[in-house]
Amino acid sequence: MQYLDFDKLEKISRESFEATKPYPYANVQGLLTDDGFQALLGNMPELTVFEHNTGKKRRAGQVPHDRFSLEYSPEIHVPDPWREFIYELRGDRYRDNIARILGAGKVEFRFHWHYTPTGCWVSPHTDSPREHGSHLFYFNAEDDWDPNWGGDTLVLNDGGRLDYNTAPRLEEFKGETACQSIGNYSAIIKRTDHAWHAVRPIRCPEDKFRKLFVVVMNPDSLLWKIRDRMIGKRKQAF
Repeated sequence: MQYLDFDKLEKISRESFEATKPYPYANVQGLLTDDGFQALLGNMPELTVFEHNTGKKRRAGQVPHDRFSLEYSPEIHVPDPWREFIYELRGDRYRDNIARILGAGKVEFRFHWHYTPTGCWVSPHTDSPREHGSHLFYFNAEDDWDPNWGGDTLVLNDGGRLDYNTAPRLEEFKGETACQSIGNYSAIIKRTDHAWHAVRPIRCPEDKFRKLFVVVMNPDSLLWKIRDRMIGKRKQAF
């Protein structure tokens, strides 16, 4: 089975992407094939293999992003469709296109899932300066998620005013745009010092979660690998 719709991915123009305001991002429908999306949606990893992250300190006193998280490595058990999808993501065709869109050199990937329960939210933040960007794949189906429950990624406009090493409130931004996140949608976000994004508090039933799979794009840099080893950060990169 093919999971990625490469034709759609290859039609994303780097020039149009870079020209998007307030910073480069794309919110695209159907970057997964219909069959691929359904196979992944029907085989989401079980909550029992996730780590429950609460109260984790963030940069500059930003509010913690409380949620269940799972970092991919070949040793963990995830359903076969997810292993097949990650194998496809690690291929040259996806890697080359993401590097093209972001205007990056050689990139390596990290993969993780986030399940966010009711009452939790994602405070305004930019991604780490070490990252080129991220590709967010949303996994809440139209027949299983009420839009009133929230869950959209908010693209925030700071007017070029805010230092990324601060903890602003949502009310401090000049404007926001909600990315579509129900059904077969994804969002590609380029990391800049002003690429602020957030998610308002989730208001869903106790047995539901905002479900997200994230591809993080890092530079393939020996310097960063040495730094990570020195501080004890050993997350697998591909």
